[in-house]
Amino acid sequence: MGTRNGPYKADFPKGSIVRVKSREFLEDYLHTWKYHHPLEDFQLSFAGRIATVSSVGYYHAGDELYTLDGILGIWNESCLELPEDSN
Repeated sequence: MGTRNGPYKADFPKGSIVRVKSREFLEDYLHTWKYHHPLEDFQLSFAGRIATVSSVGYYHAGDELYTLDGILGIWNESCLELPEDSN
């Protein structure tokens, strides 16, 4: 929910380059996230991939939801990072 910029202010605006977090992170997230837009099993295969943000939407309370060019699915902000970050 807007970890860097606060609610309703995209941490990764449209056009930003992001990396999907590690498979280990995604597997944990898949099993522990119990709210809106949970990850789907197929999304694990995109771990570590770099992509451009194609759109940003918001769930109520300001949680950011992203779509990425060339990568299927809806992504919660916590599953993405800047390419220079590491987990």
